[in-house]
Amino acid sequence: MNFSKYSIQLAPHNKRGLKLKNPVMAASGTIGYGTEYAELVDIERLGAIVTKGTTLSPCPGNPQPRLVETASGLLNSVGLQNIGIDALIAEKAPIWATWRVPVIVNIAGERIEDYTELARRLDGVAGVSGIEVNISCPNVARGGMEFGVSPEAAAEVTGAVKECTTLPVIVKLTPNVTDIAQLARAVEEAGADAISLINTLRGMAIDITVKRPFLGGITGGLSGPAIKPIALYMVYQVSQAVAVPIVGCGGVASATDAIEFIMAGASAVQIGTATMINPNAPIEALDGITLFMEREGVKDIAQLIGVAKAP
Repeated sequence: MNFSKYSIQLAPHNKRGLKLKNPVMAASGTIGYGTEYAELVDIERLGAIVTKGTTLSPCPGNPQPRLVETASGLLNSVGLQNIGIDALIAEKAPIWATWRVPVIVNIAGERIEDYTELARRLDGVAGVSGIEVNISCPNVARGGMEFGVSPEAAAEVTGAVKECTTLPVIVKLTPNVTDIAQLARAVEEAGADAISLINTLRGMAIDITVKRPFLGGITGGLSGPAIKPIALYMVYQVSQAVAVPIVGCGGVASATDAIEFIMAGASAVQIGTATMINPNAPIEALDGITLFMEREGVKDIAQLIGVAKAP
Protein backbone atom coordinates (compact mmCIF):
# COMPACT_ATOMS: atom_id res chain seq x y z
CA MET A 1 0.00 0.00 0.00
CA ASN A 2 1.22 3.49 -0.89
CA PHE A 3 0.65 5.09 2.50
CA SER A 4 1.33 8.60 1.24
CA LYS A 5 -1.88 8.67 -0.79
CA TYR A 6 -3.94 7.66 2.24
CA SER A 7 -2.10 9.64 4.93
CA ILE A 8 -3.74 12.45 6.89
CA GLN A 9 -2.24 15.19 9.06
CA LEU A 10 -4.67 15.81 11.92
CA ALA A 11 -2.68 18.55 13.65
CA PRO A 12 -1.13 20.72 10.93
CA HIS A 13 -0.64 23.70 13.26
CA ASN A 14 0.89 21.73 16.13
CA LYS A 15 4.69 21.48 16.30
CA ARG A 16 4.50 17.75 16.99
CA GLY A 17 1.85 17.10 14.37
CA LEU A 18 -0.31 13.98 14.28
CA LYS A 19 0.18 12.13 11.04
CA LEU A 20 -1.97 9.09 10.33
CA LYS A 21 -1.01 6.66 7.59
CA ASN A 22 -4.69 6.30 6.74
CA PRO A 23 -7.97 7.91 7.87
CA VAL A 24 -9.47 4.96 9.79
CA MET A 25 -9.28 5.21 13.57
CA ALA A 26 -10.62 3.02 16.37
CA ALA A 27 -12.99 5.08 18.51
CA SER A 28 -12.82 5.59 22.24
CA GLY A 29 -14.67 3.16 24.45
CA THR A 30 -15.14 -0.01 22.45
CA ILE A 31 -11.61 -1.42 22.25
CA GLY A 32 -10.39 -0.56 25.74
CA TYR A 33 -6.75 0.45 25.61
CA GLY A 34 -6.07 -1.32 22.32
CA THR A 35 -4.03 -4.02 24.03
CA GLU A 36 -6.98 -6.40 24.15
CA TYR A 37 -8.01 -5.53 20.60
CA ALA A 38 -4.48 -6.25 19.37
CA GLU A 39 -5.11 -9.93 20.06
CA LEU A 40 -7.91 -9.97 17.48
CA VAL A 41 -6.76 -7.78 14.58
CA ASP A 42 -3.64 -6.23 13.10
CA ILE A 43 -4.02 -2.87 14.85
CA GLU A 44 -0.95 -1.42 13.16
CA ARG A 45 -2.88 -1.25 9.90
CA LEU A 46 -5.11 1.43 11.47
CA GLY A 47 -4.54 5.15 11.23
CA ALA A 48 -4.78 5.60 15.01
CA ILE A 49 -6.30 4.20 18.19
CA VAL A 50 -8.24 6.25 20.72
CA THR A 51 -8.32 4.81 24.23
CA LYS A 52 -11.31 4.53 26.50
CA GLY A 53 -11.97 7.61 28.63
CA THR A 54 -9.34 8.11 31.31
CA THR A 55 -9.75 9.97 34.61
CA LEU A 56 -7.32 10.99 37.34
CA SER A 57 -8.36 8.20 39.71
CA PRO A 58 -9.58 4.70 38.83
CA CYS A 59 -13.32 4.64 38.25
CA PRO A 60 -15.58 1.60 38.81
CA GLY A 61 -18.22 2.81 36.37
CA ASN A 62 -21.99 2.56 36.58
CA PRO A 63 -24.04 -0.31 38.03
CA GLN A 64 -25.21 -3.14 35.79
CA PRO A 65 -26.86 -3.54 33.38
CA ARG A 66 -24.77 -1.23 31.23
CA LEU A 67 -25.75 -2.14 27.67
CA VAL A 68 -29.04 -2.57 25.86
CA GLU A 69 -29.63 -2.97 22.14
CA THR A 70 -32.06 -0.65 20.40
CA ALA A 71 -33.37 -0.50 16.84
CA SER A 72 -30.17 -0.23 14.77
CA GLY A 73 -28.22 0.97 17.77
CA LEU A 74 -26.83 0.46 21.23
CA LEU A 75 -27.41 2.27 24.52
CA ASN A 76 -24.45 2.17 26.88
CA SER A 77 -24.10 3.37 30.44
CA VAL A 78 -20.59 2.16 31.25
CA GLY A 79 -19.82 5.32 33.18
CA LEU A 80 -16.14 5.90 32.38
CA GLN A 81 -14.89 2.73 34.03
CA ASN A 82 -11.09 2.94 33.76
CA ILE A 83 -7.81 2.18 35.52
CA GLY A 84 -6.83 5.81 36.13
CA ILE A 85 -4.00 7.89 34.72
CA ASP A 86 -1.19 6.46 36.86
CA ALA A 87 -1.87 2.87 35.83
CA LEU A 88 -2.34 3.92 32.21
CA ILE A 89 1.10 5.56 32.14
CA ALA A 90 2.79 2.72 34.01
CA GLU A 91 1.10 -0.28 32.37
CA LYS A 92 -0.27 0.71 28.96
CA ALA A 93 2.00 3.43 27.57
CA PRO A 94 5.14 1.22 27.51
CA ILE A 95 3.24 -1.22 25.27
CA TRP A 96 2.02 1.57 22.98
CA ALA A 97 5.58 2.83 22.64
CA THR A 98 6.45 -0.40 20.81
CA TRP A 99 3.62 0.03 18.27
CA ARG A 100 3.78 1.77 14.90
CA VAL A 101 0.28 3.19 15.23
CA PRO A 102 -0.43 6.47 17.05
CA VAL A 103 -2.33 6.14 20.33
CA ILE A 104 -4.54 9.04 21.41
CA VAL A 105 -5.66 9.13 25.04
CA ASN A 106 -9.26 10.21 25.67
CA ILE A 107 -9.45 12.22 28.91
CA ALA A 108 -12.44 13.14 31.08
CA GLY A 109 -12.99 15.11 34.25
CA GLU A 110 -15.44 16.89 36.51
CA ARG A 111 -13.39 20.07 36.85
CA ILE A 112 -11.11 21.99 34.53
CA GLU A 113 -8.30 21.17 36.95
CA ASP A 114 -8.90 17.46 36.28
CA TYR A 115 -8.38 17.95 32.55
CA THR A 116 -5.27 20.08 32.96
CA GLU A 117 -3.66 17.62 35.36
CA LEU A 118 -4.36 14.74 33.00
CA ALA A 119 -2.88 16.68 30.09
CA ARG A 120 0.18 17.65 32.12
CA ARG A 121 0.88 14.04 33.14
CA LEU A 122 0.52 12.74 29.59
CA ASP A 123 2.85 15.32 28.07
CA GLY A 124 6.11 13.67 27.09
CA VAL A 125 4.95 10.11 27.85
CA ALA A 126 6.42 7.72 25.29
CA GLY A 127 3.67 5.92 23.40
CA VAL A 128 1.16 8.77 23.64
CA SER A 129 0.71 10.70 20.39
CA GLY A 130 -2.22 12.95 21.25
CA ILE A 131 -5.13 13.76 23.54
CA GLU A 132 -8.85 13.60 22.83
CA VAL A 133 -10.77 15.80 25.27
CA ASN A 134 -14.17 14.39 26.21
CA ILE A 135 -16.24 17.46 27.10
CA SER A 136 -19.45 15.45 27.53
CA CYS A 137 -18.80 15.39 31.27
CA PRO A 138 -20.56 17.23 34.13
CA ASN A 139 -18.86 20.44 35.25
CA VAL A 140 -19.15 20.08 39.01
CA ALA A 141 -18.05 23.67 39.57
CA ARG A 142 -21.03 24.89 37.55
CA GLY A 143 -23.82 22.80 38.97
CA GLY A 144 -23.26 19.66 36.91
CA MET A 145 -23.86 21.15 33.46
CA GLU A 146 -21.81 19.37 30.81
CA PHE A 147 -18.74 21.27 29.61
CA GLY A 148 -19.75 20.47 26.04
CA VAL A 149 -23.14 22.16 26.00
CA SER A 150 -21.75 25.65 26.59
CA PRO A 151 -19.41 27.29 24.05
CA GLU A 152 -17.83 29.28 26.87
CA ALA A 153 -17.18 26.25 29.07
CA ALA A 154 -15.98 24.18 26.10
CA ALA A 155 -13.56 26.92 25.10
CA GLU A 156 -12.35 27.32 28.67
CA VAL A 157 -11.44 23.65 29.10
CA THR A 158 -9.88 23.51 25.62
CA GLY A 159 -7.67 26.52 26.28
CA ALA A 160 -6.65 25.21 29.69
CA VAL A 161 -5.64 21.82 28.27
CA LYS A 162 -3.66 23.46 25.47
CA GLU A 163 -1.65 25.42 28.02
CA CYS A 164 -0.61 22.21 29.79
CA THR A 165 0.58 20.06 26.91
CA THR A 166 2.55 20.09 23.71
CA LEU A 167 0.59 17.08 22.47
CA PRO A 168 -1.97 17.57 19.70
CA VAL A 169 -5.39 18.21 21.25
CA ILE A 170 -8.58 16.88 19.65
CA VAL A 171 -11.82 18.06 21.24
CA LYS A 172 -14.77 15.65 21.03
CA LEU A 173 -18.13 17.40 20.72
CA THR A 174 -21.47 16.31 22.11
CA PRO A 175 -24.49 16.33 19.77
CA ASN A 176 -26.80 17.26 22.64
CA VAL A 177 -26.70 20.98 21.80
CA THR A 178 -28.73 23.45 19.77
CA ASP A 179 -25.86 24.78 17.62
CA ILE A 180 -22.90 22.46 17.18
CA ALA A 181 -21.21 24.81 14.70
CA GLN A 182 -21.06 27.52 17.36
CA LEU A 183 -19.52 25.04 19.78
CA ALA A 184 -16.96 23.97 17.16
CA ARG A 185 -15.93 27.55 16.46
CA ALA A 186 -15.47 28.15 20.19
CA VAL A 187 -13.06 25.26 20.68
CA GLU A 188 -11.21 26.09 17.47
CA GLU A 189 -10.66 29.66 18.67
CA ALA A 190 -9.47 28.26 22.01
CA GLY A 191 -6.72 26.32 20.23
CA ALA A 192 -8.07 22.86 19.41
CA ASP A 193 -5.82 21.17 16.85
CA ALA A 194 -8.71 19.06 15.56
CA ILE A 195 -12.34 18.32 16.39
CA SER A 196 -14.04 14.93 16.61
CA LEU A 197 -17.81 14.51 16.44
CA ILE A 198 -20.19 13.24 17.43
CA ASN A 199 -20.24 11.71 20.87
CA THR A 200 -23.30 9.63 21.74
CA LEU A 201 -26.85 10.93 21.90
CA ARG A 202 -28.57 10.76 25.26
CA GLY A 203 -31.35 8.17 25.53
CA MET A 204 -32.97 5.49 27.65
CA ALA A 205 -34.86 2.21 27.55
CA ILE A 206 -37.53 0.83 29.91
CA ASP A 207 -37.92 -2.76 30.99
CA ILE A 208 -41.70 -3.15 30.86
CA THR A 209 -41.57 -6.44 32.80
CA VAL A 210 -40.18 -4.83 35.95
CA LYS A 211 -41.51 -1.37 35.12
CA ARG A 212 -38.28 0.58 35.50
CA PRO A 213 -35.39 1.90 33.38
CA PHE A 214 -33.38 -0.93 31.87
CA LEU A 215 -29.94 0.59 32.44
CA GLY A 216 -28.40 0.73 35.89
CA GLY A 217 -27.44 4.34 35.20
CA ILE A 218 -31.02 5.09 34.01
CA THR A 219 -29.88 6.92 30.87
CA GLY A 220 -27.19 6.00 28.37
CA GLY A 221 -25.43 7.07 25.22
CA LEU A 222 -26.97 5.96 21.93
CA SER A 223 -24.49 4.86 19.26
CA GLY A 224 -24.45 2.72 16.13
CA PRO A 225 -26.14 3.00 12.73
CA ALA A 226 -29.21 4.73 14.19
CA ILE A 227 -27.26 7.95 14.76
CA LYS A 228 -25.28 8.01 11.51
CA PRO A 229 -27.51 10.48 9.61
CA ILE A 230 -27.34 12.91 12.55
CA ALA A 231 -23.57 12.54 12.87
CA LEU A 232 -23.07 12.96 9.13
CA TYR A 233 -25.12 16.16 9.05
CA MET A 234 -23.28 17.60 12.05
CA VAL A 235 -19.90 16.84 10.45
CA TYR A 236 -21.13 18.63 7.34
CA GLN A 237 -22.25 21.62 9.43
CA VAL A 238 -19.00 21.86 11.35
CA SER A 239 -16.88 21.50 8.22
CA GLN A 240 -18.49 24.72 6.96
CA ALA A 241 -17.69 26.51 10.22
CA VAL A 242 -14.07 25.64 11.08
CA ALA A 243 -10.71 25.27 9.35
CA VAL A 244 -9.11 22.66 11.64
CA PRO A 245 -9.32 18.96 10.66
CA ILE A 246 -12.45 17.06 11.61
CA VAL A 247 -12.75 13.43 12.72
CA GLY A 248 -16.19 11.98 11.98
CA CYS A 249 -17.76 9.35 14.21
CA GLY A 250 -21.21 8.03 14.97
CA GLY A 251 -22.56 4.99 13.17
CA VAL A 252 -19.52 4.41 10.95
CA ALA A 253 -19.51 0.69 10.17
CA SER A 254 -18.30 0.28 6.58
CA ALA A 255 -16.21 1.81 3.83
CA THR A 256 -19.32 3.46 2.40
CA ASP A 257 -20.06 5.10 5.74
CA ALA A 258 -16.46 6.27 6.06
CA ILE A 259 -16.40 7.74 2.56
CA GLU A 260 -19.66 9.58 3.21
CA PHE A 261 -18.14 11.22 6.29
CA ILE A 262 -14.99 12.15 4.40
CA MET A 263 -17.02 13.63 1.56
CA ALA A 264 -19.00 15.58 4.17
CA GLY A 265 -15.79 17.21 5.37
CA ALA A 266 -14.06 14.78 7.75
CA SER A 267 -10.33 14.16 7.35
CA ALA A 268 -10.62 10.87 9.25
CA VAL A 269 -13.26 8.65 10.83
CA GLN A 270 -13.58 6.67 14.02
CA ILE A 271 -15.25 3.27 14.15
CA GLY A 272 -16.56 2.14 17.52
CA THR A 273 -19.82 0.27 18.07
CA ALA A 274 -19.37 -1.74 14.86
CA THR A 275 -16.28 -3.43 16.36
CA MET A 276 -18.50 -5.02 19.01
CA ILE A 277 -20.25 -6.94 16.24
CA ASN A 278 -17.30 -7.34 13.91
CA PRO A 279 -13.82 -6.67 15.34
CA ASN A 280 -12.49 -6.44 11.78
CA ALA A 281 -14.87 -3.62 10.80
CA PRO A 282 -12.12 -0.93 10.78
CA ILE A 283 -9.80 -3.08 8.66
CA GLU A 284 -12.61 -3.93 6.26
CA ALA A 285 -13.51 -0.24 6.01
CA LEU A 286 -9.91 0.61 5.20
CA ASP A 287 -9.76 -2.06 2.50
CA GLY A 288 -13.02 -0.74 1.06
CA ILE A 289 -11.70 2.83 0.94
CA THR A 290 -8.63 1.55 -0.91
CA LEU A 291 -10.77 -0.26 -3.49
CA PHE A 292 -13.01 2.79 -3.93
CA MET A 293 -10.06 5.08 -4.56
CA GLU A 294 -8.55 2.67 -7.06
CA ARG A 295 -11.86 2.24 -8.87
CA GLU A 296 -12.54 5.99 -8.99
CA GLY A 297 -8.98 6.93 -9.90
CA VAL A 298 -8.50 9.01 -6.73
CA LYS A 299 -4.79 9.70 -6.29
CA ASP A 300 -4.93 11.19 -2.80
CA ILE A 301 -7.46 10.82 0.02
CA ALA A 302 -7.40 14.62 0.41
CA GLN A 303 -9.22 14.86 -2.92
CA LEU A 304 -12.31 13.37 -1.27
CA ILE A 305 -12.44 15.60 1.83
CA GLY A 306 -15.49 17.84 1.70
CA VAL A 307 -16.35 17.21 -1.96
CA ALA A 308 -20.06 16.74 -1.20
CA LYS A 309 -21.32 20.28 -1.69
CA ALA A 310 -24.91 21.43 -1.69
CA PRO A 311 -26.41 21.52 -5.24
